[in-house]
Amino acid sequence: MSVDTTTPDRRLTKRQARLILAAWALISFLVTICVLLAGGHSQVQSQAVQEAPEKASPPPVANVAQPLVADGFGYGIQVRAELGNVESTIGQVNQLGLNWVKQQVRWADIQPTPDEIYWEQLDPFIAQANGAQLNVLLSIVSAPDWTRTSTSSGKTGPPDDFQDYADFVVALLQRYPGQVQAVEVWNEQNLQREWYTVGGLSAARYVEMLRLTYESVKATDPDVIVVSGALSPTGVDDGIIAIDDFDYLDQMIQAGLLAYTDCVGAHHTGVNLPPDVSAEEAFTVGAPEGTVFMGPYDPENPLNPHHSWSFRSTLRGQHERIVAAGGAQKLCVTEFGWPTMEGLGVDEAPPEFEFAWDNSLADQAAYTVQAYQLLREWDIAQMAFLWNLDFAPKHEATIDDNVLYSILAPDGTPRPAFHAIAAMPKD
Repeated sequence: MSVDTTTPDRRLTKRQARLILAAWALISFLVTICVLLAGGHSQVQSQAVQEAPEKASPPPVANVAQPLVADGFGYGIQVRAELGNVESTIGQVNQLGLNWVKQQVRWADIQPTPDEIYWEQLDPFIAQANGAQLNVLLSIVSAPDWTRTSTSSGKTGPPDDFQDYADFVVALLQRYPGQVQAVEVWNEQNLQREWYTVGGLSAARYVEMLRLTYESVKATDPDVIVVSGALSPTGVDDGIIAIDDFDYLDQMIQAGLLAYTDCVGAHHTGVNLPPDVSAEEAFTVGAPEGTVFMGPYDPENPLNPHHSWSFRSTLRGQHERIVAAGGAQKLCVTEFGWPTMEGLGVDEAPPEFEFAWDNSLADQAAYTVQAYQLLREWDIAQMAFLWNLDFAPKHEATIDDNVLYSILAPDGTPRPAFHAIAAMPKD
């Protein structure tokens, strides 16, 4: 067999050439597509990076479902720290074993003119409270006359421009950065004496002031708890002198309350019923023997049984309204307490406080401790402030309703309620 040693013919046929050209074209096309896609994706990413900072931030969403809450239940008391020895006052709060202290701030006193502001009225209190590691609630009320066109003796009210109020609250927080844990926006705005304006009582107008203040506070310090102004429990509902607190709360909720508060403010000054007794129970069972004040028991009163007589009925009723409206907020009970005439050495109670004859010093002590415990048990309150520590010894010689609630006697000695609170177990 012979072997062919000649060089093979390496030329391509026409068919092979066409196949190679087609393959090359296909490869080139695919490479081009990949490059274009990669370049386009990179360009989109680049545009997104450049455009992102220019996009407007969405408006803040009110924290309704999960409002800002304090760390654990707040055991508090209201003091009158603008008078007397502040160091001694804060020391007494520490003796009670409480973790919150409330001071009311009268804006009109702090800033009597647009160009004058006297922080020295608050400086010692804030310093002492923070030094004692107490949480601070400031209840801010009483717009100065220079902010209002409608004034009347014995009545206070908001400024004409609600932003003025919000600006003052911000100035206060900037004065004491990180030293104020909660602010209460006004007080008992369902009463004419607290909300005296040309337009009269208005839940919608109040919520507008609350909204402006809430947004300003959160922009300044989002950790500050905003408490809506606590309502006064009242059977008067004429729309001029007062609006029933349940009705007013319903109106606030309809106006958007739950979008602009971390905690719903509430009050109850305990009349002459223990804290666990409902208005219905008191009316049905009747007055104990020797009762002086018959208000909760009076069958001639067409409103009876009315919730405003009862600590239990008022506070549970307010919380039920919040829950029914879909709110997750609890109550901040910024005033509660029981007055007593015992030990004051006078024969006549202040006008409209005759029920204080029905509460002994022992009742005042027992009811106060029970009230703190019930609010924890019911799980409806975030914090509660007893009204009050020291208005009796820091008051004028006359016996007024503030003195009846004080747990210090006019001579400064502790009443039984003081010792009862100090001994009360606290979580």
